[in-house]
Amino acid sequence: MAGPADEMEARVRRRVTWRLLPLLMVSYFIAYVDRVNVGFAALEMNQDLHLSSSIFGLGGGIFFLSYFLFEVPSNLALERFGARRWIARVMISWGLVSAAMVLVVGPTSLLVVRFLLGAAEAGFFPGVILYLTYWFPAEQRARIVAIFMVAIPISSFLGSPISASLLELHGWLGIKGWQWLFVMEALPAVLLGIVFYCVMPDRPADARWLPAAERDWLVRRLDSERQRDRPLRHMSLWQVLRNRYVLVLALVYAGGAAASSGLSIWQPQIIKSFGLTNMQTGLLNMIPFGIASITMILWGRYSDRAGERVWNTAVPLALVALALGSALLIHALTPVLVILTVALIGTYAMKGPFWALTSEWLPATTAAAGIAWTNALGNLSGFAGTWLLGVIKDATGSFAIALLPLVTLAAIGAIAVVLCARRHDHIAAARDASA
Repeated sequence: MAGPADEMEARVRRRVTWRLLPLLMVSYFIAYVDRVNVGFAALEMNQDLHLSSSIFGLGGGIFFLSYFLFEVPSNLALERFGARRWIARVMISWGLVSAAMVLVVGPTSLLVVRFLLGAAEAGFFPGVILYLTYWFPAEQRARIVAIFMVAIPISSFLGSPISASLLELHGWLGIKGWQWLFVMEALPAVLLGIVFYCVMPDRPADARWLPAAERDWLVRRLDSERQRDRPLRHMSLWQVLRNRYVLVLALVYAGGAAASSGLSIWQPQIIKSFGLTNMQTGLLNMIPFGIASITMILWGRYSDRAGERVWNTAVPLALVALALGSALLIHALTPVLVILTVALIGTYAMKGPFWALTSEWLPATTAAAGIAWTNALGNLSGFAGTWLLGVIKDATGSFAIALLPLVTLAAIGAIAVVLCARRHDHIAAARDASA
C-alpha cells in the first residue's frame, strides 16, 4: 500500500510532467525538424544547386561543428541567466536562422547557414537535460528523458509526410518547394520561443502552479539528492573538459549520435534510391521512426524499473552496429526498411538510460558543463558521420558501404560504456574497502 510520501511523489510527478513535458517535447520536435529537414529538401535542392553527395554531407554535418563550439558556453549562460530566458532566446534564434535556408544559392551559402544554425541551436538540448535535473529526482529521469527525446523520432515520423507535402508547393508564388519547406517549418520555433518565455518557470521554487506543500516537498527532495555522493567529485571547468569519465561518456554518446544524425539526414535519399517518388519516400520514411518512438519510451521505463543504466545503454548500441553492418548483405527495399527500423530502435532506445546515467555520475555543481561537454563531443560524430557518408557514397556509389563509420562508432560506444562502468565499480569497491 502506498504511503503519504509515495502519494505526494506521484502527485507532484504528474503535475510537473504535464506542465513541463508537452511544451518541451513540441519545442524539441520543431528543433529536430529544423535540424534534419535538409535531408528532405535535398531530394530537390541538390539538383537545383548542383550539390554533390560530398558537399551535401559536409553541409549536413557542419551543423554539428558549430554545435560543438557553442554548446558548453550556452549551457553556462543558461545557469547564469535562467532557463526561461535562455532557452527562449535559443529557440527564437534557431527559427530565424533556419528560415534563412531559403536564401541558399550554392555550396558556400549552404555551409554558412548550416554552421549558423548549429551555433543558434547549440544550447537547447543540453539546456533542457539540465533543466529536467532541476525538476525530477534521479530515479525518474530515464523515463522522463525518453519521453522528452521521443520528439526526435516523432519529428521524422510526422515530419516526413509534412516535408514531402511542402515540396509539392514547388512554383507557388514563384518559390521552389524546398524553399517553402524551410520557411514553413522554421516559423513555429519563433512562436514557441515566445510562449516558452511567457509560461515556463526557472526552478521548482518559482512554480506558483504547484500547491505550497508540494512545491516545498519537491525543493527539499531535490536539495537532499544533490548532497548524495557521486562517482565524480566537484570539478573546475577545465577538469570537466578533460575528465576521463566525461570523455568516455562522450565517446559512448557518439555511437548513438552518429547513427541518429546520419540516418535522419540521409535516410530519405537511401529510401528514394529504390526509385520512389517524394511522397512515397516520405510515407515509408515514417515507419522506422514511428516504431522507434514507441520502443524508446518502453525502454526508458524498463531502465527506471530495473534501476540499471549501463547495459540498457550498451545493448541498444550493439543492436545499431549489427543492423547497419548487415546492410552490406541486403539490396532490396523491404529488408532495408527492416534494418533501418532495427537501427533506429537501438539509436533512440539508448538515449533515456544514457542521459540518466550521465546525470547520476555528474555532481550537481558541474552538471551544466558536464552535460553540455558530453553532448558537444558526442555530436561531433554527427559532423564526421554525416560528412563521411557523403564522401564514401561519392567514392563507391554504395550507401551500404557509406554506413560503415556509423557501425564502427556504435560498436565502440557499446564496449566503452561497459568497460568504463566496470572500472568505476572497481575504484568504488577499493575506496569502500579502505574507508
